[in-house]
Amino acid sequence: MRSRRNFLIGSLAGMLASTSARSQTLLGDDGLYHQPWFLQSLLELGDDLQMATDNGKRFVIIWELRGCPYCRETHLVNFAQPEIVSYVKTHFEVLQLNLIGDREVMDFDGEKVPEKRLAEKYGVRFTPTFQFFPERVDGLAPRKPREREIVRAQGYLQPPQFLAMFRFVAERAYERGTLADFLKSKS
Repeated sequence: MRSRRNFLIGSLAGMLASTSARSQTLLGDDGLYHQPWFLQSLLELGDDLQMATDNGKRFVIIWELRGCPYCRETHLVNFAQPEIVSYVKTHFEVLQLNLIGDREVMDFDGEKVPEKRLAEKYGVRFTPTFQFFPERVDGLAPRKPREREIVRAQGYLQPPQFLAMFRFVAERAYERGTLADFLKSKS
């Protein structure tokens, strides 16, 4: 039987862990929340994917927008969970892009375009959107943009489903079924 003291100590430890993770989330001048462990990139997608693969990780782009309440929740709720952060950092390189941003990005096909044009090219219209890519850059350039992704998730997911989304890709479950099926099997 748990004593009141043990319960309070456990609750305090959980709050401190959550506060610590939340305190590392930064609100940038661009109005987006940033994680210090996100990929610092030259914005050359082929190189970023290759680097992720070389590091034994998968490459994912998170699209966000200033003022997006679901983007905020993703950072302040989901990325405040130590289990989620640990899993994502271990298995993924995360590149954050701005849906209406002006930074120049080199796509897999060599085209250089501003973030907002890249979002249009890939049909990204909602935030947050997560684009997961295959492990190899070989053969991506000639494909149509949407065919380059292996999985896309749009909108806010509660922490358990959010973590399951990353596990779906890391475990290559997309080869056996859909994300929706995977989420159902995990609930």
